[in-house]
Amino acid sequence: MPTLDDVYRFLLTPRWLALHVVVLLVIPAFVLLGQWQFGRFEERSTSSDQITGNLHAAPVAVERLTSPGGTVSTQDKYRTVLAKGTYDANAQLLVRRRVQDKAVGFYVLTPLVTADGTGVLVNRGWVKAGSTADALPEVPAPSSGEVTVTGRLRPTETEESSGIRDRAGLPAGQVLLINTEAIGRRLPYKLLGGYVELIEQSPPAAAAPAPVPTPDVGEGGGLNLAYGVQWWLFIGVAIGGWALLIRREAADLRAAASAPAGGPAPGEPGPEPGGEPATPGKPSASDESSTPGDPADLRA
Repeated sequence: MPTLDDVYRFLLTPRWLALHVVVLLVIPAFVLLGQWQFGRFEERSTSSDQITGNLHAAPVAVERLTSPGGTVSTQDKYRTVLAKGTYDANAQLLVRRRVQDKAVGFYVLTPLVTADGTGVLVNRGWVKAGSTADALPEVPAPSSGEVTVTGRLRPTETEESSGIRDRAGLPAGQVLLINTEAIGRRLPYKLLGGYVELIEQSPPAAAAPAPVPTPDVGEGGGLNLAYGVQWWLFIGVAIGGWALLIRREAADLRAAASAPAGGPAPGEPGPEPGGEPATPGKPSASDESSTPGDPADLRA
């Protein structure tokens, strides 16, 4: 009978050693991929909870959360704020390549100058692009006189945070990024850090761009959690498949080692029932008994 050492000796062959290496590399890779997805899940869930809380928080004065030349912290992103002042229509800008309702258009960015002489950029909404790339869109004029703006506080945009590549040579009055620092260099007054995404204003405007939709908080990284579980399930699949292949190979070797030696070769006649193997050209015992006797017997 074959011993365990004999049966499992195949595990040390080059083909199986290569398979062991693959499995040993795949398992830690799946572990790291799962951990990365779980990390993304925690990050997005935390961000989702924070944004949801900010969207439903009571409005506060924008000056409490940002300052001239300052920045908007991550925990204040999408916080509802109030700003009171007068629109500077002469400094209004159009932000190119902004998609809303599956159409490409512009954001209308208008500075709001407050009573202390500082300004805050207000994204008043979205307008559809003109009939051609060079045609200016129709933009409702901002309200005249003092208004109170309620909006969502957003941090300044950069190429890294937005994924939009800035470039020079744009038409006058147009920008690609809502970058407070860059825009502030063109203005005679200081700008508060970040900008405000308009929700409503009082008194309301006679005509206004389409409002920017409320951000989609999503499922808080639910897909990342599912992907993390999936990667770790793949670890079990890899180990189970590896063990199954070993068992199958060992079973085949045991079956081959336990098979009886000898036996008729393929194409050779087997033994006659109750007698010796038939030999080609030699009559069998049954053939001899049926052979006609001597002619003398026939004359009897």
